[in-house]
Amino acid sequence: MNVLRSALYGMLPRSRRESRAEPGQAVLSTKTAAALLCAACSLPAGLELSEVPYYGLSPPVYPSPLGNGSTDARWASAYGRARDLVSRMTVEEKANVTRGWPGICVGNTGDVPRLGIPSLCFADGPAGLRGQEFVSAFPAGIHVAATFDRDLMLEYGRAIGREFRGRGVNVALGPVAGPLGRVARGGRNWEGLSNDPYLAGVGMGAITRGIQEAGVIATPKHWLLNEQEFRRRRTPLGEAISANVDDRTLHELYVFPFMDALREGAGAVMCSYQRANHSYACQNSKLLNGILKTELGFEGFVVSDWDAQMSGVASANAGLDLVMPNAGFWGAELVQAVRNGSVSEERLGDMAARILASWYYLHQENDYPPPAIYTNMQKHFPVDVQADHAKLIEEIGAAGTVLVKNINNTLPFKKPRFLCVYGYDATVKAGPWQNRDRYGGGYEDNFGWNTLNGTLITAGGSGGNSPPYVVSPFQALQERLSKDRGILRWDFYSENPTPYVNADACLVFINAYASESFDRTSLTDDFSDRLVLNVASWCANTIVVVHSAGIRTVDAWITHPNVTATLFAGLPGQESGHALAAVLYGDVNPSGRLPYTVARAEADYGALLNSSVSAARFPEANFTERLWIDYRAFDRDALAPRFEFGFGLSYTSFAYAGLAVSLLRRAPAAPAEFPDQSVPVVQGGHPALWEVVAVVRCTVTNTGAVEGAEVAQLYVGVPGAGEDSPVRQLRGFVKVGPLVPGQAREAVFELTRRDLSVWDVVAQQWRLRRGRYAVWVGASSRDLRLAGDFVIE
Repeated sequence: MNVLRSALYGMLPRSRRESRAEPGQAVLSTKTAAALLCAACSLPAGLELSEVPYYGLSPPVYPSPLGNGSTDARWASAYGRARDLVSRMTVEEKANVTRGWPGICVGNTGDVPRLGIPSLCFADGPAGLRGQEFVSAFPAGIHVAATFDRDLMLEYGRAIGREFRGRGVNVALGPVAGPLGRVARGGRNWEGLSNDPYLAGVGMGAITRGIQEAGVIATPKHWLLNEQEFRRRRTPLGEAISANVDDRTLHELYVFPFMDALREGAGAVMCSYQRANHSYACQNSKLLNGILKTELGFEGFVVSDWDAQMSGVASANAGLDLVMPNAGFWGAELVQAVRNGSVSEERLGDMAARILASWYYLHQENDYPPPAIYTNMQKHFPVDVQADHAKLIEEIGAAGTVLVKNINNTLPFKKPRFLCVYGYDATVKAGPWQNRDRYGGGYEDNFGWNTLNGTLITAGGSGGNSPPYVVSPFQALQERLSKDRGILRWDFYSENPTPYVNADACLVFINAYASESFDRTSLTDDFSDRLVLNVASWCANTIVVVHSAGIRTVDAWITHPNVTATLFAGLPGQESGHALAAVLYGDVNPSGRLPYTVARAEADYGALLNSSVSAARFPEANFTERLWIDYRAFDRDALAPRFEFGFGLSYTSFAYAGLAVSLLRRAPAAPAEFPDQSVPVVQGGHPALWEVVAVVRCTVTNTGAVEGAEVAQLYVGVPGAGEDSPVRQLRGFVKVGPLVPGQAREAVFELTRRDLSVWDVVAQQWRLRRGRYAVWVGASSRDLRLAGDFVIE
């Protein structure tokens, strides 16, 4: 019973451990909560709670914290103005700004003309303004993550922010770290920033900062545990899937990347469709009131995913601030709930204040352009916001391209005169049956694309984008060959194309598609595998290019001796062909790294291959793997991947030397085991979590013959690694270079308290464990060149 009591105690927010409750605050006794907990987990007789890897219980946290701007001066100023405005609003006006209305944007809030409060315009998506003309189609999130480049992540956010602002969009619906990528075949993994929480967090922070530097409210999504598409929403079969996860895993994997976005001042967060520990995410008081608004000090507003609200009073009191795309259970009903006391007027005022504070925080009250959002059937003056973003898109496209095989220096090309191009992915259209171009339609056209419909630059659903044009790989190769007076032969249709024995090289283009609303059924496809093998059967220099919305297994052909080079080219956006040609011809030395593990066989992903499938009235997805997803699981099981997380080749080589680890000490003693709880939190969590605790240094030298950049990666094993924690976890990366041959440069990794901490479920705090911390630096999660350690006593 002591184990049960300790674990349960750790799930409850700190305020619940006091002997008295705040007014209106529901408190569970240990006995009652234990009964609920065991019922949710279906504990077999005699099994202790410490042996149960998930809890399935979401404890109540009420009331919803008031936003007050206490985390910094800028938020304080925004709240001062927002509260003054709210004090002059009627109950009906407050309710009006907390709901969606029909309008020209994907989402439109209610306005209050007499007080100068406009309708705010919300728009998809994380990779560019969807469904509009004269906007850019940026690379997808998973492609940006593959760059392992903080500077490019920031520039990406800035460019997207400028385009949204230029079209008068107040709120951009991105970036994405939910799904994180727990399920290998997850349909929306490509929208996110890898299945590693540290890499995803760096991307979330940088992109959020960039979007908001342009004056647009960023909306990190989906909060939280939206890790599969199957049964993510309520259906005639029953309720949405319940993602059941333990408290430590919740924090160390799924909350972790959102902390970086909040740290950068995110003005909004979108809650997700599915249930979390048996409570719908948009009315889950533990997730919204407890973790987001209390523990992480979130000052902005929580907006529902479209039609994700499942209740009226319950969602309001649990911390939802804005419902989309219409009134949902609110509107006049919310006014009535305030009148009868079911929802306090203070809570309604806080909902309105949070929305208006974000509006003020981004200074959108000052000369913000009106929305310029049009349908394809409207005649309108073109509002062009593309600027020179094509250059950035090409740069990110090349930087996120991952070279995984390159036998005998097949690449870069050395001015080839005769190339063959095969495969449906090489061009914008493929095959005589294709009567329309896949680009140019609306949201619905994103669904139904299959692997034979042409080159893949984005994937499906609300995370897709609308390119002004598409530079296909075939187009870019034609441009190169024509300058060299070469010859090009192609076949975009055949599974077994005509041989050309005089060709210098044969390029085979295949892809792997994914979309919102369904999960993938395979990480490969037979047609593509046969195409590669048929070409390789006669072409001694076969180069395979994979445009992929996530993991794509390649063992059907990767070891074939005639497959001399292979590139994972991701989802690179509108400049796809130019980005790829730059890598193929050596204008850019590839430095992209895999943001996931590519297994030798799909079965190697085990229980995390597929989404949880159930016809039950109340379906479950039990996160029994806890912290062990992707490379963490492969390391635990000593399972050899085909290509490990963080892997990628270069046209040159690099050496690592001189590892030095220093633990920074604050006078008069070492960092405390727990942060000082007397210090108020800032947005993103306790301020001490962001303090640098240790610094790791090493020297990286270009030992090859050409200029290039290396992505040096830092992995850490906390005390207890291999027992209750992963063997190693990514906790730093630095893109070193470009370096000319023989040039050396120092790589410096700063480790914050959060990077080294675990979530203590009893103390409900991040904790620095005492003991030995192992440190590795290398070129991937398996290619570890240097090792060291330090001790926190």
